[in-house]
Amino acid sequence: MNTFSKKIMITGGAGFIGSHLVRLFVNNYPAYLVVNLDALTYAGNLENLRDVEGRVNYVFEKGDILDEARIGELFGKYQFDAVIHLAAESHVDRSIKDPLAFVRTNVLGTVTLLNACRQYWGKDMKGKLFYHVSTDEVYGSLGETGFFTEETAYDPRSPYSASKASSDHFVMAYHHTYGLPVVMSNCSNNYGSHHFPEKLIPLMINNIKNNKSLPVYGKGENVRDWLFVEDHARAIDTIFHKGNIGDKYNVGGFNEWKNIDLVHLLCRIMDKKLGRPEGSSAKLITYVTDRPGHDLRYAIDATKLNRELGWKPSLQFEEGLEKTVDWYLQNEEWVRHVTSGDYQHYYADQYAKR
Repeated sequence: MNTFSKKIMITGGAGFIGSHLVRLFVNNYPAYLVVNLDALTYAGNLENLRDVEGRVNYVFEKGDILDEARIGELFGKYQFDAVIHLAAESHVDRSIKDPLAFVRTNVLGTVTLLNACRQYWGKDMKGKLFYHVSTDEVYGSLGETGFFTEETAYDPRSPYSASKASSDHFVMAYHHTYGLPVVMSNCSNNYGSHHFPEKLIPLMINNIKNNKSLPVYGKGENVRDWLFVEDHARAIDTIFHKGNIGDKYNVGGFNEWKNIDLVHLLCRIMDKKLGRPEGSSAKLITYVTDRPGHDLRYAIDATKLNRELGWKPSLQFEEGLEKTVDWYLQNEEWVRHVTSGDYQHYYADQYAKR
């Protein structure tokens, strides 16, 4: 381990965004040891990382960020130079049903990691970094105009966004109070491969394929800014290496869509891919009772990240969406394992004998 120039813990690395980030770091930085810490709850899937699991600069460690002893054990074993923290409960509907689960993971889990960094890095924090990955939902809801900037006041509207807002505040408090070297980013909605199918885009793709109803909240007029997940991973890479300590950066796709317009676009793409008559899939759209406290519009201004660090999205949305649809249609086994729950046995099969 001493042969590596950096030793990085990525929390939540078996999840959607985390697995893309782990893959990017393992492939692009062979001199870094990448330790993927994941509790493998329902959204953690090691099948996401089959292509890198044998690499010499990659290690998987199962563990919960709430487990202080386990976190301490890993800090002692690997002597981390940096933590990139993505592990979180992230589904708004689940947060409405069980807010305390979100408080425990998103707030207490983050503070557990911050305390470990303080303890093991001590007073000499040169070359160390705690990178906290957050969401645009902490800013609340926009009207028909305007954008979230890094200076926008927090105004969370759901238990999920409130828990993430709290974790953001703790990260900055540890920077100001204890001098912990931190950076933070707040991103818009991500889409792409390996996304758990409870989320809008993979849910709609899977339902269209299987001729199931396409549930749309309210009238489908809620607006989201969509960001290709591989572009988000590149943004995290850029901020990790170039970002200013104590600063935060918004990451967005400059790409707003009403939910109903997005679903109609997906229907058209899927009809084409599946060889169905145009308009067939749109007949599956159904409108369901709106979610409580459903934010009307999110829109991220990522100008600072572009201006100061040179990052910008690489794909137009239609191109990224077609690429995403192709991946799901070509990876039926992955979708089947996730929807059936078989993916949860992958850890036991691959790692229990080691």
